[in-house]
Amino acid sequence: MSGTLSLSNHQRARRIDLRQLRWLLRDLLRDLLHAEDYDLSFHIVSAREMTRLNETHLRHAGSTDVITFDYSEGKSEVLAGEIFMCLEEALIQAARFHTTWQSELVRYAVHGLLHLRGYDDTRPVARRQMKREENRLLKELNRRFNLSKLERKTRLPA
Repeated sequence: MSGTLSLSNHQRARRIDLRQLRWLLRDLLRDLLHAEDYDLSFHIVSAREMTRLNETHLRHAGSTDVITFDYSEGKSEVLAGEIFMCLEEALIQAARFHTTWQSELVRYAVHGLLHLRGYDDTRPVARRQMKREENRLLKELNRRFNLSKLERKTRLPA
């Protein structure tokens, strides 16, 4: 197996434990998606950065939850790309859907990976199929991991 996974945090709304997120993503890739070859970068960004990306690359106004760039160049056996996830959108959606921002953030990662696996959400039937798979994977990750641990706690002074 050959897998490169990089994570970066470019927002200040919440402290993220990137080590915990890396473990979760590796488990998702290896055990649930059965991905053997991947070269992936996950970026957690602010709404301001997501707005810039959305307007520049997709020509859509405002922020969004997740943007995926596929770099696989038609090689279906390799997952290659960048996934940008907006933490501020996760906070908004978590309140709207009565869940946690951690669960929303993981949902964005799953959603981006499903796009790289060929799932499409532009047509209603395909969108429902993608949402079912997204929910199935998120449920399994919730079973395997305590998602609240994705928030890095500030240590108290001794």
